[in-house]
Amino acid sequence: MVNAKEILTVGMILFAVIDIIGSVPIIISLKKKVGHIQSEKASIVSIVIMIAFLFIGEEILNIIGIDVNSFAVAGSFVIFFISLEMVLGISLYRDETPETASIIPIAFPLIAGAGTLTTLLSLRAEFHVVNIIIAIIVNILFVYLVLKFSGIIEKILGKAGIGVIRKVFGVILMAIAVKLFASNIQGLF
Repeated sequence: MVNAKEILTVGMILFAVIDIIGSVPIIISLKKKVGHIQSEKASIVSIVIMIAFLFIGEEILNIIGIDVNSFAVAGSFVIFFISLEMVLGISLYRDETPETASIIPIAFPLIAGAGTLTTLLSLRAEFHVVNIIIAIIVNILFVYLVLKFSGIIEKILGKAGIGVIRKVFGVILMAIAVKLFASNIQGLF
């Protein structure tokens, strides 16, 4: 049942969707706004959300009358707006007095957002659950390291490097949003 090839494939797909490296500029920006990000808390909440959604996500959506396509289209809008912030250097998400950024917006929707959750539902149709769970754990360990050492990453890349990465990954994230939208919009009609 445990298959290294499946774990690697699922892991790479989740790595691309979560895009924690592309989120470094957002993490640094949030850290400056709130002072501290609880890496452990964000990682634990993310893994709980992802694994829970893997098992009960489709049922939850069905109970509230939302199909997977609608969820994916809504997720594409969230991802698109995050990418606009990255590319244009504007701020759409505003929390007047944020006390922490560990759960919102780091754990959800940045790490375990609509794109990730939708991806998990589609991966479940193709791969064994145990391999998906292992891939989630590996990705969250990497996410934790990036969150924990975002200050060091910032020093290594510098302000210009972060700006370039932010723009490049913003465009990539925008493309993912468009693809997610395009592949799910037809299912609504």
